[in-house]
Amino acid sequence: MPSTREHPATASTFARVGLLMYILLIVYASLFPFTGWRDNGIAAHAFLFGPLPHYWTVFDVLTNVVGYVPFGILVAFAGYPHVRRTGAILLALAAGILLSGAMEAAQTFLPSRVSSNLDLYTNVAGSLIGGIAGVLLTPTFLEQSRFLSLRRHWFFHDAGRGLIVAGLWPLAQLYPQAYLFGHGQVAPILSEWLSEWLESSVDLAALLRNSIEFTVEQYWLAETVITACGMTGAVLLLLVTLKPAAPRAPLALALVAATLIFKSLANALLFNPDNAFSWLTPGAQGGLLFAGVMLFGLSFAPPVAQRRIAVLMLAIGLVIVNLMPSNPYFMATLQSWVQGKFLNFNGAAQFLSIMWPLFALWFLLHPAHRVKRK
Repeated sequence: MPSTREHPATASTFARVGLLMYILLIVYASLFPFTGWRDNGIAAHAFLFGPLPHYWTVFDVLTNVVGYVPFGILVAFAGYPHVRRTGAILLALAAGILLSGAMEAAQTFLPSRVSSNLDLYTNVAGSLIGGIAGVLLTPTFLEQSRFLSLRRHWFFHDAGRGLIVAGLWPLAQLYPQAYLFGHGQVAPILSEWLSEWLESSVDLAALLRNSIEFTVEQYWLAETVITACGMTGAVLLLLVTLKPAAPRAPLALALVAATLIFKSLANALLFNPDNAFSWLTPGAQGGLLFAGVMLFGLSFAPPVAQRRIAVLMLAIGLVIVNLMPSNPYFMATLQSWVQGKFLNFNGAAQFLSIMWPLFALWFLLHPAHRVKRK
């Protein structure tokens, strides 16, 4: 049974790294798609003194509130144990005002976005609600509780950052990708930036693969490799955070199951219910099978070997996904995707999809996370 002895109150690395990542998500979602910046002669703070917008929906209000609730919770958790109770609530409120105010001010210079004092008010309300919730949840998650005792019994003391990265893997599936677990596709974005800068069409992936044309079988093989590498790397990342006493197999299976469920729900929501399992292509099926076989054997390997193989798998997947052209079937499916009200959400989801392999490699390669465990 997990130990129940007293431990001194300590700061939560999990909460602080999670807060940093969530701030990055908010910034990306608020300023997406980052193009067309210009000074239209309106002061950045003008939205504060303008009238409330004439056109708004309940969906917009709820999205703005709900989007900042986790932010408020993480601020309250991140301040612990130095800032508690009323101080933590006020800290979450002040942080919400500063972050949301900065985002609304920056949107003044983006023609595709509209600064709104209503957005500021609802974001701040979400931060306040999150701060209150964070204070109420502190005894459960940060002080002496069965949850915290279980955390100490199952995970190494430096596992906080790894758990955040592993937990973001299911969420990274929410943005449509040409290949299952095909995250980190930066080549199209870099190509677009270079094309704008050089005022000429640039396709980095095409240049790197030297205009090679791929057959249907090669597309399948590429997806098999990408899927196998992505799943193997993600699960091994989770395994290196676990102590021998942890139920390793159930936790790994739960992570994979949650990831595939998120993928199916995202497809059904963004496209239509008939496309819920469109990700289960022959290539993806092969990749899941190969990953399962590899993970069965690698689960008995020492943590150092697991860490190194995870790095190798993620690096291979990252290279291949940036070299491969978009899957023609995926491009046809993408035509039915209308972002509409989900523009902010899709911007955050795209950020996660692009950055997840880089977050994972950072955790696996950082010297502080490679110390010898006893």
